Amino acid sequence: MPDKPLSFSATCALLILMAEDREVSNPELKEKYGVTVTGKERTALNDGGFVTSRRTGRSFSHVLTDKGWHHASELVQDGISAPGTGFAAAAVKALVGNLQRHIDRSETSLAEIFGREDLVPGLNESSMPETTAGTTAEPIAQQSIAPPPIERVPASEDIETLIRKAYAQLADRPNAWVSLTRLRPLLGDAPRDEVDAALCHMIGLPDVRLVPWENQKTLTQADREAAVVIGDQPKHRIWIGA
Repeated sequence: MPDKPLSFSATCALLILMAEDREVSNPELKEKYGVTVTGKERTALNDGGFVTSRRTGRSFSHVLTDKGWHHASELVQDGISAPGTGFAAAAVKALVGNLQRHIDRSETSLAEIFGREDLVPGLNESSMPETTAGTTAEPIAQQSIAPPPIERVPASEDIETLIRKAYAQLADRPNAWVSLTRLRPLLGDAPRDEVDAALCHMIGLPDVRLVPWENQKTLTQADREAAVVIGDQPKHRIWIGA
């Protein structure tokens, strides 16, 4: 939890940015939701490391950080304790507090639930297979054709290139999340400390995201051992943009 608890309005701003899963400007927020992230809310989110804001033109744009995603997962697991009154506040608390049921049932994560596949060119709902409740869609190609064998990436490559090539082999679709448990074996004899250092560097790149697994109870020992610790938080899965 944050060192200094967020107000209910700052918490709601964080949840909006989580749901958008992209950089959003204040004018966009105003048009879509009737609010902007300014003043004490922006200060609290920026100072706490939950949101990165940058000036774009005469306004600000905001995006959730990894710490922000982690706090969002804490809110889903523990509920929103920040004071808020009225039916709107009650609805937010109810929806967030009960989202964990879906995560547990589907063995998914917040990052997957709110991931913006619609922002990837050429990828939309019409190109994805239908699913039934409690199941995860498989890419159409994988339903009818066996995937090619996964091979280790040549050790002559630099570590970041190794990671990117291994990810490309494992990702079954654009914007897919890949567990480090599956990725590490494809890196050949690359030293663990060098791989971890590369991952720590890559998390700062605009096309890379590393996140913890929200439901810690489902982690295996192999998942825990494969995690990379960045700051004081283990990260279990990686996303690399196209």
